[in-house]
Amino acid sequence: MSAQMQQPPSYRLRPMREIDLPWVMEVEQAVYPIGWSEGNFRDCLHHHYPALVAEQPWSGEAFGYAVSSVAVGELHILNIAVVPEHQGRGLGRALLRDLLEAGLRQGADNAFLEVRSSNIVARRLYAGMGFLEVGLRKRYYPMPDGEREDALVLALDLSALTFR
Repeated sequence: MSAQMQQPPSYRLRPMREIDLPWVMEVEQAVYPIGWSEGNFRDCLHHHYPALVAEQPWSGEAFGYAVSSVAVGELHILNIAVVPEHQGRGLGRALLRDLLEAGLRQGADNAFLEVRSSNIVARRLYAGMGFLEVGLRKRYYPMPDGEREDALVLALDLSALTFR
């Protein structure tokens, strides 16, 4: 059965904790050519940014994580990652949706994020959730070969959002 047709594993979303950081770093390195440092995650936790882990309720096995920030009526989606073998099952969408709902509860009117121009899977996810391209950051993301990749800036008007 293909990853697209498999049912998502049973999971719950819970706040990320410092004890999660070794696992988070393993996934970050597996998913991104050059990702965040452990210090980036630790700073987000220290400043109480919304940060989630998707895990299996009975075993605690973690499948993905997400981090955002909310300030001055804006939600910024900072990082979303799903373990490669669990991608394509709706976990990224669930994490994103929870961050959007939390942003609404915290008074955000708009959501913003950057995505690698080459990350077609993530771009499809964001488009499917209603994000629109509003800008371009030239040479934003570092690459392992020393080059840099452009980032698309995406935005979503949260006032028009309805969740079923």
